[in-house]
Amino acid sequence: MDVRHHIATEFHSALTTGDKDRLRAVLDPAVTWTLPGNNAVSGRVDGAEAVLDRAALIASYGVDFALEHVLVSADNVALGLHNTARRGDRVLDEHLATVCRIGDGRIVEIETYLSDEPGMNAFFGA
Repeated sequence: MDVRHHIATEFHSALTTGDKDRLRAVLDPAVTWTLPGNNAVSGRVDGAEAVLDRAALIASYGVDFALEHVLVSADNVALGLHNTARRGDRVLDEHLATVCRIGDGRIVEIETYLSDEPGMNAFFGA
């Protein structure tokens, strides 16, 4: 299996199972993750532990991270995801592209693109 595809599937599997050790194994210690929006999970976090905390926070909302596609570039990888969840009368139905820049066989930068930023803000808002 290609290293980019392997990293993408390990990242997704670790997110869906909450396996912090498995997630930590594919993350560079200085990784960053940027999510658009203005809500509890938005903004930039720095460092593997902060990425782990964000992943756990997102999962705590009951989000289902359905993997639709793994897309590779010459050096990097993107995950096409369909995230869904329900919390009271709030519904999350979001398509995402999570782009992972790879360096030395680990994820060094994550940037997520959203299909419905206002919907994400409403779901993860106070």
